[in-house]
Amino acid sequence: MKLVRTAALVSVLAVSAPAFAGQPPDVSTNARKSDKVVLAVVEDVQPRFTVNEFGDRLIVSQVWLRVEETLKGTAQGLVSMDLEGGTVGDLTLSVSDLPKLKKGDRGVFLLDTTTSGTHRPHGRGDGILQLDASDHVAGSNLRLADVKASVKASQK
Repeated sequence: MKLVRTAALVSVLAVSAPAFAGQPPDVSTNARKSDKVVLAVVEDVQPRFTVNEFGDRLIVSQVWLRVEETLKGTAQGLVSMDLEGGTVGDLTLSVSDLPKLKKGDRGVFLLDTTTSGTHRPHGRGDGILQLDASDHVAGSNLRLADVKASVKASQK
């Protein structure tokens, strides 16, 4: 019985930990491999049911990003990103390796273009670097200036 409780506790801790707990993502490599990198604020989040390429029905939120600065790719004022998870009615899908975003959240988004013309985070949770009020990447010692420098260096 003790083993089962310990395993359950470890599972809960693993699911609740940030995508890069203790080890921030390799921004330079991820930026080089992504199609677009923007500093943006979440303008709106619109969850909906959809079916993925494997035939699974799930909730995906269309996240509208108001771009403050384009660090890589073609500049746009507003970018749409599909993010697995969200709430439709009384049903919520939480995805352990992706953050829950809400209007007003600010961050650096490393994006890949989808066949439908929208975007998705490159490397799933590693493609979303949420910023706190002091421009530090949440859960790390990275500053926004460090992220910008890494993105710039990745394009050389």
